[in-house]
Amino acid sequence: MSLDKYGWDAFFAESFAPLARDGYAAGRVFLQHNKIYMLYAEAGELAAEVAGKMEYEASGPDDFPAVGDWVAIRTRKDERKATIHEILPRRSKFSRKVAGSRTDEQIVAANVDTLFLVTGLDNDFNLRRIERYLLMASESGARAVVVLNKADVAEDVEAKVREVRAIASDAPVLLMSAKESEGVEQLLPYTGAGQTVSLIGSSGVGKSTIINKLLGTEKQKVSEVRASDERGKHTTTHRELLLLPTGGLIIDTPGMRELQLLVREHGLRDTFEDIEALMSRCYFSDCGHKTEPDCAVREALATGELDAERYSNYQKMQAEMDALAAKQARGLAALKKEKMKKIHQELKKHKKRY
Repeated sequence: MSLDKYGWDAFFAESFAPLARDGYAAGRVFLQHNKIYMLYAEAGELAAEVAGKMEYEASGPDDFPAVGDWVAIRTRKDERKATIHEILPRRSKFSRKVAGSRTDEQIVAANVDTLFLVTGLDNDFNLRRIERYLLMASESGARAVVVLNKADVAEDVEAKVREVRAIASDAPVLLMSAKESEGVEQLLPYTGAGQTVSLIGSSGVGKSTIINKLLGTEKQKVSEVRASDERGKHTTTHRELLLLPTGGLIIDTPGMRELQLLVREHGLRDTFEDIEALMSRCYFSDCGHKTEPDCAVREALATGELDAERYSNYQKMQAEMDALAAKQARGLAALKKEKMKKIHQELKKHKKRY
């Protein structure tokens, strides 16, 4: 089984070369269920688990394989099984903070070339949510493409498209109606041989319908959307890497009830480059954009050059990032303190022994 059809290229081959010399084989994770990973490998499809050493040394969820990852394995061909010993460097990764109060990173999909950011033009339409998706796509390292679905049921379509293009920077904005099979062909140029794409978006926006159109079969279950609020059920319950007739691959992801930021400063700059440009024009380099004179941001807000809701969303996401960074710093300090405590306890035991 050739690995090229699953996205293997020179980038991964270069990092894998030392491992190949040590006798490891390569595989790509196409499905995960609890601690069992299904892989595409030269030996065929294999069920795999991580090695004990790898599990012991892991410091968080991001140290374990995710769907889309390339991994170094030892195979047991007779059993159709393998052991994962190492994750190859990721070319891109789409991450979010795990649900709840913890600050761990959850990798939604790895080694994605293009992220389709899907939103519905019905009641799901929300510019501020699209900004969050654009921010996380920028951080991931993948190309972002905004997909506006359900054009057949939308009102003021052209106005909504203009609004999205105004915030999407260089990201293409595609209009379609997957249910009516209109506009889906616009996605095909991103799904060529060896290219990996992924769809993200809230439940009910039509991701499963789009995937079925790209696959040419009804593989993904599609649920009806509630008439009361035009929201759908979480049809997709797990992530899976699927082969497309075009030669590309697609990772489906469950709808996300919460999309908590796990990004750094450059992602915010890339997504809100218009606001960053305004800030650079302020008279004071440390301008707080509140009462300072010659503030380009406040002037742009007053004239309407800068949308107030967009700026408010920027401030909100900046505050989220700052709060998360502070929480992570406290967590690292507590972890370091706990490690030092254990070291001192071991030293005391050693002194008593000798």
